[in-house]
Amino acid sequence: MNLNKNIKNKHKFPRKKSIVKRFLLWFWALFFTGILAIFLIFILTIYGVFGEMPDVRDLENPEIFVASEIISSDGVVLQKFEKEKRIPVEFKELPQPLIYALMAKEDERFPYHSGVDSKALLRAVVFLGKRGGGSTITQQLAKLLFTQREKENGNFSYNGVAKSKFQRVIQKLQEMVIAVQLERLYTKDEIIALYLNKFDFLYNANGVATASKVYFNKNIKDLDLSQSATLIAMLENPVVNNPKINPENARKRRDVVLGLMKEQGYITDAEYNTVVDTPIELDYKPIKDIGEGYSAYFKYALKKEVTTILNDYEKQTGKKYNLYKDGLKIYVTLDSRMQRYAEDAIEKHVKYLQNSFFREQKGRKYAPFYNYPGDPKIEVLYNKLMTDAMKRTPRYKFLKNRGMTDEEIIVEFKKPIELQIFTWKGDRDTLMSPWDSIRYHKHIVQAGLMAIDPTNGNIKAWVGGVNWKHFQYDHVKQARRQVGSTFKPFVYATAIKNLGYTPCTQVSNATYKKGNWTIAGNGAIMPLKTALAYSKNAVTARLIDATGPDAVIQMAKDLGVESPIPRNNTIALGSADLSIYEMVGAYGTFANFGNYTKPEMIWRIEDKNGKVIKEYEPQVREVMNEIYAYTMIELMKGVVDIGTGKRLRGMGIKADVAGKTGTTNKNADGWFIGITPKLASGVWVGWEDRYAHFASTGMGQGASTALPIWGYFMQKVYADPKLKISQSDKFSKPESMKNDFSCDDLAAYGSYGSDYTSSGGTTTDIIEESVDIDEVTHTDDNINKSLKEKDDIDFDK
Repeated sequence: MNLNKNIKNKHKFPRKKSIVKRFLLWFWALFFTGILAIFLIFILTIYGVFGEMPDVRDLENPEIFVASEIISSDGVVLQKFEKEKRIPVEFKELPQPLIYALMAKEDERFPYHSGVDSKALLRAVVFLGKRGGGSTITQQLAKLLFTQREKENGNFSYNGVAKSKFQRVIQKLQEMVIAVQLERLYTKDEIIALYLNKFDFLYNANGVATASKVYFNKNIKDLDLSQSATLIAMLENPVVNNPKINPENARKRRDVVLGLMKEQGYITDAEYNTVVDTPIELDYKPIKDIGEGYSAYFKYALKKEVTTILNDYEKQTGKKYNLYKDGLKIYVTLDSRMQRYAEDAIEKHVKYLQNSFFREQKGRKYAPFYNYPGDPKIEVLYNKLMTDAMKRTPRYKFLKNRGMTDEEIIVEFKKPIELQIFTWKGDRDTLMSPWDSIRYHKHIVQAGLMAIDPTNGNIKAWVGGVNWKHFQYDHVKQARRQVGSTFKPFVYATAIKNLGYTPCTQVSNATYKKGNWTIAGNGAIMPLKTALAYSKNAVTARLIDATGPDAVIQMAKDLGVESPIPRNNTIALGSADLSIYEMVGAYGTFANFGNYTKPEMIWRIEDKNGKVIKEYEPQVREVMNEIYAYTMIELMKGVVDIGTGKRLRGMGIKADVAGKTGTTNKNADGWFIGITPKLASGVWVGWEDRYAHFASTGMGQGASTALPIWGYFMQKVYADPKLKISQSDKFSKPESMKNDFSCDDLAAYGSYGSDYTSSGGTTTDIIEESVDIDEVTHTDDNINKSLKEKDDIDFDK
């Protein structure tokens, strides 16, 4: 029995040993398999198997956007090209309490790890994040730069796609890999600066320096301990811990940060006790949304110009610049003072026009539209204009994509909803149907103004509209509208240059007929100076008949007009659609001794290191000699002194001014372009649709709508001695020209020789017209079409 027992026990011992051996084998096999699996996952993560990883070059140039600045000729930052509001700062600019608060709250071992804190990571895994997260500051920077997450329906998402738990684990691995790479590329100081520069603190406060301005109205270096702890608490959750949205919770989380700072020895008990008992004192200063303000119209045009320059520079040098990222310095010709005066002038007079227009349209069933003779009935025209505008809105396109018919969409558009409308007292939230919103905004009077220095083409002021937020369409360069009688000087200049006419050349103002084109006149014969002063249509029709339309079109093109001009005689009265930019540049030629200089908005573009990318080179060409140019100045001075522009004299403008008013059919467009020796400026006033306008010429003519804006603008320009533009400035008369344009003695035109065959006359031989109106009666289908065309723009928001 004992023997058997011993034998039995002998067999049992090896069996136990075998079990332990197998256990150890399995344990080490699983252990090394796990290590190998983790290693393999990291390798696969690095090579982008689980998702694209950033190139090392991207890590060396993380997406910290530095706005390019638009700097005026008088040194003022007018606007910025920016994707986000951000004031980047370097580590040395950060206050010490902010740095200590960051490390105490987010990463107490930050100075000692290499991107990943194994202790914090293990703690986060064991306690499931209840005792703090495992991400280091470097990992959080990696997440901000390359793996931004959002919450979508309660789940984490990446690029708008909801994340699974596996995807979240993979993202963590990616962040760890990127964090290690960041630690190799940047110092600890640089990582802290990058992280705080990149974080979004809400309310357009991108980056800690901007947040300091927004929440406390302070420069970053001036933040105190309480404010530093408040901003660091927001890193956890910028909404829940926001001192503006949730002040109580923000204070609690600030105190948590302060407590951690005390525990880790960054502040004393006394400092902690002093701050923890105080409330958070906000000095909230919101930052305006990108693109607001009148200068946004200039910015819109400037962007197109700068983009072309940067593209050309890249082709020539291979160097690529990002307008929104690379912190370029764009020095522009605009003068901030003149810009402000232009904005004030438009706001002052357009407010008055708007109130008058609302009063006129009150009670009209189809306001704000009028139909022209030969147009469809007003109700048909109204429905077409409104429906066309509706179809250009994003709301219409959205409903159309849902399969709704136009009839159903119109019903939907006529249902009241909460929306925002433009008023001169500020945006107003109201309950209104989208249909009525479109109709309301079609009542709004639009305007544009541009001013240049005629001697060098530098653009000094640019106001493209009344409100960029609601009406994102530039009326200086983008829009082309019928120019009315402001085109007449091109006809007169052609006659003077090509036919040898003088201001004293006598032309009949009798009713003009040619084919089916009839221009009403009153039968008087008058010199050109008088005819232009009172904007006599019949005289101008006879001039283009004498020169031919081709010569006039060539003159306009020589003067810088690039828009297409119809090849017919009606262009003499302004049937062509041109821009303010073109018209002011053309008129500036007369003040610049007959030399056209292309209007220019840029002086110089530099990169952030001061390297010049582009420098302004004037584009100049001679169009006419200085005698012809000065003759045109004298002709247009008559407009202001005795003609349709004499209202300026009643506004206190006593200076040397040459100009021309313009009014298109049915008062759809009002113009005034005025030239002084040092400034040429043009103003247009109208509506989105040419069927919206004042009913009476008394209110709708250019002398009533556009000219006062020019006058208000120049009043302020003359009143500012720093601009060095004075009412005592005089146009320079060519030395070879001796006459005074009295038209009493043709021998005074000795420099012209025998080219002039007209008889003498005086300025009293006229029948005065008190308004400037271009009423054209014709049956030419092409002209009718030209007069009816409107800009295809949607302003409805």
